[in-house]
Amino acid sequence: MSRTTATFAPPVMEARRWLDGVTHPADRPLLNVSQAAPVDPPPAALREAMAQIVRDDAEAHLYGPVLGLPALRSQVAETFSAAYGGVISADHVAITSGCNQAFAAAIAGLCNEGDNVILPTPYYFNHAMWLDMTGVETRALPAGPGLIPQVSAAAALISDTTRAIALVSPNNPGGVEYPASVLAAFRDLCRARGIALIVDETYRDFDSRSGAPHALFSDPAWDDTLIQLYSFSKAYRLTGHRVGAVCASPARLAEMEKFLDTVTICPNQLGQRAALWGMQNLADWLAGERQEILDRRAAINAHFPKLAAQGWTLLGVGAYFAYLQHPFDLPSDRLAQRLVKDASVLCLPGTMFRPDDDPAGARELRIAFANIDRSGVAELFDRLARFQP
Repeated sequence: MSRTTATFAPPVMEARRWLDGVTHPADRPLLNVSQAAPVDPPPAALREAMAQIVRDDAEAHLYGPVLGLPALRSQVAETFSAAYGGVISADHVAITSGCNQAFAAAIAGLCNEGDNVILPTPYYFNHAMWLDMTGVETRALPAGPGLIPQVSAAAALISDTTRAIALVSPNNPGGVEYPASVLAAFRDLCRARGIALIVDETYRDFDSRSGAPHALFSDPAWDDTLIQLYSFSKAYRLTGHRVGAVCASPARLAEMEKFLDTVTICPNQLGQRAALWGMQNLADWLAGERQEILDRRAAINAHFPKLAAQGWTLLGVGAYFAYLQHPFDLPSDRLAQRLVKDASVLCLPGTMFRPDDDPAGARELRIAFANIDRSGVAELFDRLARFQP
């Protein structure tokens, strides 16, 4: 039996199959809130820069360093050092083919078959899938109030085979932003127990807080414990070019390099140059994108009372996501399929974000609202409010 049989089908692809054979009325077009990815192309200025790179930069068409374009590694180190008030060098940075690969590389460098990694639930499903496919146990840590994981509960799960705790903040699927004190407490726990703390900050550019979201990098010894993951896909709409990053100790990056060299040899050369151009030229544009996402988040909060009156609960909201608890007896996987047919809404059920034996998923839905504007949010909530199973 292959390792892939140990895990579930890709959730977004499974949900897309629910659209097969379904026709939506002309006055009720599909609202697709299933995937956390921008559907628009990069901004025009970036596309122009990419076209010039394709035409004029011969190196963009060749193999490059396994750990990424040196100029981009240096830019990430400089930008993140300033943003977090810490010291990150280019030797601490590797560029990967998307943030999912950054997670895979980190796990490859940390774990043997039979080890375990602690994931708060609801979890990001691709993290659980990768652990399944590598023979690493996902040890579920039920999130506490406000979908914030509790350090004391995590401590009770650590065993001799635990290699890391992996957190996502702002969270996917819950949207919540972990307080700096919580991240610091998890760092202290991981350091004391000799395991790694992986912090996936794919959505850091859309955090509602001003200033640094945490002080982990201000610790001079941060790289003995912390592994930070990042994605350029959301910031610069480079989803199809697959560019991510990982910040870790040089020793850990040396282990990840072995994995990366056997999988992709080097990250996408055009995508890396596009990410570099974006970091150097699109700060104001990205700030505008952040404000737009924050406006959509505000619209979620403004329109939710119409669902709250019918027994729905907003468990979390932020970055690209709203995480809802529905009031129906219908399990969420069946509910999500009914919503496609009866409300022209495609979203993901909570069952895709929890282990099979966790009953909480049957009451939950994830809404990825990055691709619907304020009016789209209003229409979405009107449709949910009208729906009756």
